[in-house]
Amino acid sequence: MSTLLQINASLAGANGESSRLAQRFVADWQAQHPEGRVITRYLASEPVPHLTAERFQAFLSKPETRTAEQRAVSDYSDALIEEIKSADTIVFAVPMYNFSVPSTLRAYFDHIARNGVTFRYTATGPEGLLKGKQAYVFITRGGFYADAADTQTPYLRQFLGFIGITDVKFVFAEGLGMGDDTRTKSLTAAHSAIEELLPHAA
Repeated sequence: MSTLLQINASLAGANGESSRLAQRFVADWQAQHPEGRVITRYLASEPVPHLTAERFQAFLSKPETRTAEQRAVSDYSDALIEEIKSADTIVFAVPMYNFSVPSTLRAYFDHIARNGVTFRYTATGPEGLLKGKQAYVFITRGGFYADAADTQTPYLRQFLGFIGITDVKFVFAEGLGMGDDTRTKSLTAAHSAIEELLPHAA
């Protein structure tokens, strides 16, 4: 059975424009996979704790030496990792906040990037261990950010590749804060792009 994991990072939850674009894609995916399983995680309503020295030390400690508190931290991270490991397709809804990805998404990434679990270091460099997956990223922005001004796309591509997810497609809706006409045109173009991602969904 195919499994899709949807990660929504919008502060507006399901009402965020990035979440709505992601959900449109998920609906098309479900049309192609009627027996598939969808897991949805809303980082605004169920935020992953930001990384602290104590939490990081829990990851580094050997399982047999962990305290009860460290085991709880490790178990929480392990559950997030098992969730993404179980998914064949991963969907990210990512608005731009202050020229970057939401801090809640960074916190999520900090808990799934575990040496020896989702990546490992080799003599030739790091190797991602979450291979064979497809990722789709739906990014919404109030303005227009191209080339060097786009800090999100390189970061997301690099991080996902670091843990082994190299098949990544992006859909953008920009200029959403620059008037109704621009907003409508951008969202229409984004929906058209989504139709091309799974062309046989209908």
